[in-house]
Amino acid sequence: MSEPIQKAKVYDPKQVELTRYANWLKNGHFRSNPESPKKKFAIMIPPPNVTGVLHMGHVLNLTIQDILSRRARMQGKDVLWQPGMDHAGIATQTRVEKTLKAEEGKSRHDLGRDAFVGRVWEWKEKYGGIIFNQFQKLGLSCDWDRSRFTMDDGLSLAVRKTFVEWYKAGLIYRGTRIINWCPASMTALSDEEVIYKEQKGKLYYFNYPFADGSGHITVATTRPETMLGDVAVAVNPTDERYISKLGKLLNLPLTGRQIPLIADDYVDAAFGTGAVKITPAHDPNDYEIGKRHNLPMINIMNPNASLNESVPADYVGLDRFEARKKIIADFEKLGLLNKIEEYENKVGYSERADVVVEPRLSDQWFVKMEPLAKPALEAVRTGEINFYPERWTKTYEHWMTNIRDWCISRQLWWGHRIPVWYCQDCDELICELEDPKTCTKCGSANLKQDEDVLDTWFSSQLWPFSTLDWPKESLHLKSYYPTDDLVTGPDIIFFWVARMIMSSLYFTGKVPFKNVYFTGIIRDKLGRKMSKSLGNSPEPLDLIDRYGTDGLRVGIMMVAPQGMDIHFDEERLEQGRNFSNKIWNAYRFLSMFIEDGKSYSTVIDPAKLDLADKWMLHRLQVAIESTNEGYEKYRMNDVINAVYDVIWSDFCDWYIELIKPRLYGDDPAEKERTLAIGLFLFETMMKLLHPYMPFITEEVWHSLRPRKDGDTIMYDSYPVVNAEFKNEPAARQMEFVQKCINSIRNVRVEMNVAPGKAISLIVKTTSQEYTDIFNLYRSYFEKQSRVTEITAGENVEKPKMAGSIVVDGQEISIPTEGLIDVEAEKARLQKEIDRLEGILRATWGKLNNPGFVAKAPESVIVAEKEKAAAIEENLGKLKTAIAQFG
Repeated sequence: MSEPIQKAKVYDPKQVELTRYANWLKNGHFRSNPESPKKKFAIMIPPPNVTGVLHMGHVLNLTIQDILSRRARMQGKDVLWQPGMDHAGIATQTRVEKTLKAEEGKSRHDLGRDAFVGRVWEWKEKYGGIIFNQFQKLGLSCDWDRSRFTMDDGLSLAVRKTFVEWYKAGLIYRGTRIINWCPASMTALSDEEVIYKEQKGKLYYFNYPFADGSGHITVATTRPETMLGDVAVAVNPTDERYISKLGKLLNLPLTGRQIPLIADDYVDAAFGTGAVKITPAHDPNDYEIGKRHNLPMINIMNPNASLNESVPADYVGLDRFEARKKIIADFEKLGLLNKIEEYENKVGYSERADVVVEPRLSDQWFVKMEPLAKPALEAVRTGEINFYPERWTKTYEHWMTNIRDWCISRQLWWGHRIPVWYCQDCDELICELEDPKTCTKCGSANLKQDEDVLDTWFSSQLWPFSTLDWPKESLHLKSYYPTDDLVTGPDIIFFWVARMIMSSLYFTGKVPFKNVYFTGIIRDKLGRKMSKSLGNSPEPLDLIDRYGTDGLRVGIMMVAPQGMDIHFDEERLEQGRNFSNKIWNAYRFLSMFIEDGKSYSTVIDPAKLDLADKWMLHRLQVAIESTNEGYEKYRMNDVINAVYDVIWSDFCDWYIELIKPRLYGDDPAEKERTLAIGLFLFETMMKLLHPYMPFITEEVWHSLRPRKDGDTIMYDSYPVVNAEFKNEPAARQMEFVQKCINSIRNVRVEMNVAPGKAISLIVKTTSQEYTDIFNLYRSYFEKQSRVTEITAGENVEKPKMAGSIVVDGQEISIPTEGLIDVEAEKARLQKEIDRLEGILRATWGKLNNPGFVAKAPESVIVAEKEKAAAIEENLGKLKTAIAQFG
């Protein structure tokens, strides 16, 4: 049987994480309570895809959300951290289709729509919860009882109401437009679902002969297959090369058709040949030109990007890239291939299917965005919503001021089906909240629903309020909306953030959240984006197994500056694991003095504090102030670095060592008072640290004093600054003592004084204040730097043979007779003299530079002069010291 974790010599994160998380769930510590009178705090999880698995981006994003949620609870707030999943239309349908094909050799069409959708639901129930189980391994404190899914009945009602209202308000319309088409998924895509990749391709120059035999005109294209849908060639109306030829007809090779030469201001006369082939059905710019000139629009492609019946028979059925090869060869045979050039350009790819997107003329459903964008833009400009980092505001403004209508229809089966019915007898279109039984115009029951589903982001845009039961006026909606914070990636600022703001303002009249924190991207240590193909994307669950959840969380957060990309290195996680061990060792030391079942006082008498106590209490207040400032500015790495420093450097490395003599001493009252202060400090630090490292802090918190069943650190109060413990004079004194002790330790090493060998100090001070420090706190020097005797004063005589240190102008001498190698000490002093002289030269170099003096603030110049004076004083003392050795 393993020993109780509190008694274990080595911290075991696996045991703690398993038991503590189970207890949190059992006791309902993550649950929100809308009836509670507490101030509310709400944050919405960006819903992961139902197909998703935990990755490093989740670790960063979700850890930040958990930190904000846990701190809010400790501030006495009633917290709703709303979890949920997105149905992820294309991704999920593709996954199930692949499974169906692999296991049964069938397509979705073999099953039919209803049966296939039923299969997707089965797949969701079987695999959809995997990512939530993985999320819980991260220690996330979501209100799991309120988990939502974008195709839940309640959320589906919200989607239906949104569509119907926007349709009736004229904001949703059906139109024929050029859209992005994915030939693999065979569906339309929004502009934001297209990823552009730099590619080395070719630019093909074709000659189109004039019909009257008067020569030819040369056009260039990167997509030769689209020439079969050309309906014109356009030139700039001011281009003198072509003015006399405007209106003439050209023979379109391979097709037997003739097309006109037209003029349009869009054409850049200086680019290429100055002549552009116009294919309105397969290029967005050509589409606009086609509309301006009333040109025909010939769609030459099937949904799978093969060529359709609109092209000559020789090309019908060919894949677009096969057709490209054949067209190039046929042009060459006809002597009409002018030339081929290497060409670099950006090619659009389907984000999900990773195939080249095809611009295609299609009937789709759209949302008019401009009327929705104006109030959403104003909400960010006026500061009603704040972005962190602030620079993303400019990106948001640029997109919102150049917004285009949103194509919301998808040619899929999995998703929210568009709530529009067509009467088959009179062509009436019906869009209502309830499914119609008969036509509202002619009464016919012969109705057919639109086959398409809505873009996944259509439901996701409603997430902040649909998850709170909207359109019902529920207590949850009243209590938690608007929400407080959103944590997400900048890559979905348009997909999701902007659309949430627009829809929320339209339907609720309120912004959906007050603050948006945009995370950076986690890259490998070489700066490359993580991917499975590069093999540089570690599995978070493996990292948790090696370093513990707390180690992973804190290791990531310490190197996550606000909005900046993170160069991930496992060494950072080792730092996180080592921090856990450091904390555990500090706990184990203090626990040696804790009497079982005893609760030590948290009331501290300022009159009975040692310098170390005053300093440590002051340092704790500084750390609390730093965390508050960090949280206020959403500088999450600043928060953890402040807490890390005060625990590791101040408490563990210094304070514990300084109080050991009192804890091991013979005075019971002093011993208990010292332990009570130490426990108060350590417990407060655990509360500061808890949002970042929930498991070890919960474990230690429970072990420091008796707790009742169901107690948890997450509902203990978050530390606040106690002005009574702010003590700058004590801090300055202690910092001086620390510098002296560190310097003495360094000199001992440099002079090769054996660790066990005692030394004495003779200190020539500059004031009684410094003399008192050495006399009052001689025990610190004795224990921390193995000093047996200290003689301090303004008039003490320096020994002739001594190692010397100058700290803040105080000259500390270590008598060296029989103690050190004199030559080594002379070398050490000379090295320090050389170092200080180098700094002094640089400082005077600045002060003697007219440019620096003219531009630098007066305070900076004064500080530089003071620095130079202090260095000169120290140099004088060091040179005197080295002279003593001859």
